This record gives sequence, structure tokens and C-alpha cells, in this order.
Amino acid sequence: MVNLLPQKEKIVVIGAGLGGLAAALRLCHAGCDVAILDSHGAPGGKMRVIDTVAGPVDAGPTVLTLRPVFDRLFADLGERLDDHVTLRLEPLLARHFWPDGSTLDLFADPQRSAQAISDFAGPKAAQEYRRFADGARRLFEAFESPMMLAPQPSQAALTAHVMRHPGLIPLMAPQKTMASALAVQFTDPRLRQLFGRYATYVGGSPYLSPAILSLVSHAEAKGVWLVEGGMHRLAQAMAGLIERRGGRFHFATHAAHIERSGAAIRAVITADGTRLPCTRVVFNGDPRALASGLLGDDLRAAVPLAATEPRSLSAQVWAFAATPHGRDLAHHNVFFGADPRSEFDALAQGRNPVDPTVYVCAQDRTSGTSPPAIERFETIVNAPPVAPRIATDERPQSCRHLTFQTLANRGLTFSPGPPDNALTTPQAFERMFPASLGSLYGRSPHGLMAAFQRPTARSRVPGLYLAGGGAHPGAGVPMATLSGGHAAAAILTDLGSISMSRPTDTPGGISTA
Repeated sequence: MVNLLPQKEKIVVIGAGLGGLAAALRLCHAGCDVAILDSHGAPGGKMRVIDTVAGPVDAGPTVLTLRPVFDRLFADLGERLDDHVTLRLEPLLARHFWPDGSTLDLFADPQRSAQAISDFAGPKAAQEYRRFADGARRLFEAFESPMMLAPQPSQAALTAHVMRHPGLIPLMAPQKTMASALAVQFTDPRLRQLFGRYATYVGGSPYLSPAILSLVSHAEAKGVWLVEGGMHRLAQAMAGLIERRGGRFHFATHAAHIERSGAAIRAVITADGTRLPCTRVVFNGDPRALASGLLGDDLRAAVPLAATEPRSLSAQVWAFAATPHGRDLAHHNVFFGADPRSEFDALAQGRNPVDPTVYVCAQDRTSGTSPPAIERFETIVNAPPVAPRIATDERPQSCRHLTFQTLANRGLTFSPGPPDNALTTPQAFERMFPASLGSLYGRSPHGLMAAFQRPTARSRVPGLYLAGGGAHPGAGVPMATLSGGHAAAAILTDLGSISMSRPTDTPGGISTA
């Protein structure tokens, strides 16, 4: 075996997703010697692209939300986010289509959204929306610091926080699911369906996720930012900063084993037998891979079973270039199925829905611009994760019919149709992200205590830390990025570092005492 790194204290980051990149950035900035391994050929993890005749198409996350998370990250490095990526605030959050022919646009400006809802469903619906949006905002602001920004949320501390602010309790609706809470909050069933879909942003069903997850909608309402050139440009910018600070990438390199001696980590062994000595490892993969023994049987206990099961949703994703026909599209578009209950019941039973909701990202469409003749598109249909005893039909022709016949029934077609290799199925996600079962969001968000069951930055194995959407604070680009900050802070604290960033009074600034 070949030693790539000199024999001194080193840190290896396994996985170049946003969590791993954020951890590596902060560790490099603090003066650590960092190597990053990834089995794929480029940084970004699930923030990946597919090449087409019209250029690279995002085949993962499509927009940036919670921009302050990234402004803080770059500022802590002495950089400006705007110097590395070009962002455009998109005023139109999403365009929604229903089978009955009705449509609704929502906007970053809540007053425009309220007026649009009034025109769509009447003044009463607009009032209901205002109350819902205010409640989602209050929940988001109340739980941002004690939950999302906290490295290790405490149930006792959170309970005390709620007791100090009892007005949060009716907003939390602790005995209700999202769907049952929305049934009380909105008279119009289309609005219940629309706001229930935010459960899928974290891989859940509105019929099984706690009502408090309505706060997810506020993350989008705070602003949607488009990254010029595609979301992968953000990952490339972060990778470039890592390299300029001395970090080394090893792409197309599979981490096969974490070598230990007693309780101490000694090295990461790659699939080709290369040995990278280190004393700390950040694992930016699905925590279920550790529990499954993929990096060594002695690491199975690194995370508890409750931190990885049950699994969140997967998806059928198409990324392609074509000319659209029939409907006026925005950047974000949601084509709803007729019956959300039947859709999510099928997913809960491990089956593909017959009449799914289809998300369509028209990557080249932004407010105030005209799209080219051949545009770039990503479509997403929620799908169940891979289940050993349940076989779902993932043949390209079946997946094609599920997505594109549904859209054709709603009046949207594409020419030409996408090739088979433009499709990513749950089985394909499982191959790309081993032991994930194709689940895109780690552990399921179902159940009131699900947020406390995700693993935090410190695993049960000394020297092994976790980052990414499968770890606290959860799935999504901003949350995965925060998780990387938590992992870096934990390492630097354990190494006795005084501080890993400039002093900050900004809530959520990453620093250690």
C-alpha cells in the first residue's frame, strides 16, 4: 500500500457533498491538513449534473434557500459569496398546476402571494394563508437557533424554550400531522395539498410528518436564489477554496475501510489499497453505510439504529434538454395529482403512485428573461426507497410513462423525449450512495421525535464525525452545509482549538469556546 500523506496528524473527509465541503473548508481555514475522497468524479454529492446538448443540467437541488447560511460560511473564511458565484433572487417561488386546470403562483413577497391566493380561491383563503404563513415564520424563528443551528439539540432545552414561549404550542400542534393541521388551517383542498408538499422537501409524507414541519415552507418564503450556471457552481466554488487553502481532493476514489488501532483511528483505506494515515475522519455519506458495516464491522455501532431507520423518500429523476409545448412554465413548477392521499398511501406501502405529483424545474427560465429554443429540465417524481422484499418497476419505459404521460395529461409535452440515460431511479441512487436504499434525505422525518433521532456530528466512535443530509440538522443544501460546520467545530474543539472562525455576533456563526 502507498502512503499518500506524511506521518503527522491528518483529517480525511469521506464524501465531497455540501456537508463534507463545508467541513473541509472550515478545517483547512483553521490550519488542518485535509484530504477529501469521493467516489464520484466531481464535488457536490447529490448536487450533480447531467450533460446535454444544451449544457449541464442540474439533476439534484435546483435553487439556493437560506442564503445567510452561505454568506456566513464564506465570511468566516474572509471571503464574499458574491465573489465566487453569481446569485439571482427569483421573485416567483413556484407555479402550481392542478388537474382541474387551475393554476397558482406564489411569490417571495407575501402580499403578492396573498393577493394571488385571493384571486385563486377567494378572500377567506387569503386570510387563511396569512395566518398560516405567520405561524410558519414564528415556528422557524423560534426553532432556528435551538434546533437547526445547535450542534446537539436537547429535548429538555427545547421543552424549556417552548414553556417560556407557550404561544408556540398551538402553532406546533404536537398531536397533529401536517395533513391534519392543514385540514383545519385551509378550507380549499388545493391549498392543503400545496402546503402539504413541503413535507417532501425533507423526504416525508404530510400524512405521517409532524405538523411543526410546516416551518419548512418559510425557508422558501425567505427567498429563492438561482445560481448562474447551475447549482454545481456552488460546489465547484467551495472546492476551489479548499484547494487554495491546501486541501487535496481524490475523486473517483472509493473509501473501503477506516483502519483503527484500539480506540484510535489510524487511516482510511481506499478500494485500490491506498492508505491515507489520519487521526480524524469526517464521514459525509449516509450514516446507514456505517451501521451496515460498509467501512468496517467495528464501525457498525457508530450510529444507533434509530438514527437511520425508517428511511425517507427517494425519487425518479429525469435531467434532459428539450423544447416544451403546451404550458407556460416558471423556473419552479409543480403539477399536482388528483388525490394526494392515494399518492402518499402508495409511497408508504413501497409502491409508485399511479397519479403522482410531478415537479418540473425549467432551469433556463427566470423572471424577466426569455428561454432559448432548447431548454434544460429536471423532473422529479417522489418514489419509495429501495425495499428488499418489494420490487418497484424501475424500467425506463415505465418511469417515462409515469412522469411524461402524467405531464401530457396536464397539457405539457417535450420534444424530443429524454433518452433512457437521462433517468435516475431509486436503485441508481442506492448505487451512487451505498447503503442509502436510494433514500435522498437520510432518516424519515415521520414522528414528533424524528428530529432528535438523527445522528449529530460526533459519532459513537472516537475520532469519527458525521456531516451531510443524513446527520443533524437534516436534509437540504443549507442544512447539510450547517452539518459540516458542526462537524468541523466538534473536531477543533476536540483538538483543543480556541476558535475556528472570526468572532461573530450573528446567530448561527460557527465558533467554539
